[in-house]
Amino acid sequence: MGESITEGTIIQWMVAEGDSFEEGDILVEVATDKVDNEVPAPADGKMVSHKASENDVVKIGATIAILELQEGGTKKKSASPSSSKKEKSAKKKKAAPKIASPTEITSAKTFKVNDNVFISPLVEAIARQHHISFEELARIPGTGKDGRIRKSDVMQYLEEGRPYKYAQPVPEVSGFQVPDLKFDKGRGKIVEMDRMRQMIADHMVFSASTAPHVTAYVEADLTEMVQWRNKTKKAFQEKHGEKLTFTPLFIEAVAKAIQDFPMINSSLDGKNIIVKEDINIGMATALPSGNLIVPVVHEADKKDLKELATTTNLLVDKARNNKLKGDETKGSTFTISNVGTFGSLMGTPIINQPEAAILATGIIKKRAEVMEREEGDSIEVRHMMYLSLSFDHRIVDGFLAGSFLRRVADYMEQFDTNRSV
Repeated sequence: MGESITEGTIIQWMVAEGDSFEEGDILVEVATDKVDNEVPAPADGKMVSHKASENDVVKIGATIAILELQEGGTKKKSASPSSSKKEKSAKKKKAAPKIASPTEITSAKTFKVNDNVFISPLVEAIARQHHISFEELARIPGTGKDGRIRKSDVMQYLEEGRPYKYAQPVPEVSGFQVPDLKFDKGRGKIVEMDRMRQMIADHMVFSASTAPHVTAYVEADLTEMVQWRNKTKKAFQEKHGEKLTFTPLFIEAVAKAIQDFPMINSSLDGKNIIVKEDINIGMATALPSGNLIVPVVHEADKKDLKELATTTNLLVDKARNNKLKGDETKGSTFTISNVGTFGSLMGTPIINQPEAAILATGIIKKRAEVMEREEGDSIEVRHMMYLSLSFDHRIVDGFLAGSFLRRVADYMEQFDTNRSV
């Protein structure tokens, strides 16, 4: 239950006295001041007696039930009709809420907010796996004690096709809602969120509530890169027929740094970290509607500057004209958000789940800097840019994040001005 936990409360017995159970069946739900826990059966057996009742507060280490386990813990079917699989299944069906028909599911437009949205670690893990936000979890009817959400509730909700994903709450329900503090919200045009904006909202809420975000910053001197790009962009377009923006140059630097620090190119899967083989860079791109979409440059580390420029220009053009295909927005392993495009000095981006980190590049701004030269220090006008890296602290620590971010800045600063177009 946790090192600091001294007692727990019995929420609900899932197996009655005298009933049989199989290994892994949930015997009891226990609440602590931190989390709710579903306690599974260690092996096949029978519930002899309960030593604690529902709502009892029990000290850690105290006996709450007597179990009779089968020898060796092997799974055997009980000869007793009352404990047969068929009857247990019938009991579950009887206790379960009515499952909506496909017609009812697809036509669902409203929902009742769950009055008790305390989420157990098991339910939270399932939600992370299926990208269900806490806001959406609150819409799922709970069949546990006092309306709490159980694993079976979430699994049934998924089987039904997530009918309340984009539903609107029933106005008269006074459950999990923002309290009406009587703020003067003023008057103006009402703009209903479109489907994409709702998806973005759910995705961002899920990411912010799932991954512990930490943001690191560095400053990079892009003077050499800026001067080279200004000098060669005309020749580049004449030779390759493509505009040379800063985006392919940034992607090139990031792809190199990922090769040096591959753990930044990873995702969390339960207790496992998946270090991706491919380096696919997503580019957060603004649409005419104001929404954001993330087209993906696949295998960015294997493309030269011409290929990167061609790919980024094509993807941005398709995004702005709503012509992106499904494959062009899937499979990113790391994302870049160029907040400098909108004049922002820096940003603190939210991680694009299920990635481990996201990089924000700020505006490139001329500034007087002290430069250390062999002949002595001097004040020069330099092109400076802030880089910020938001990372998932569950799988990326400060040393890795800081080292990676510094390496990206180094590749930008140490730009080869003698390279040809």
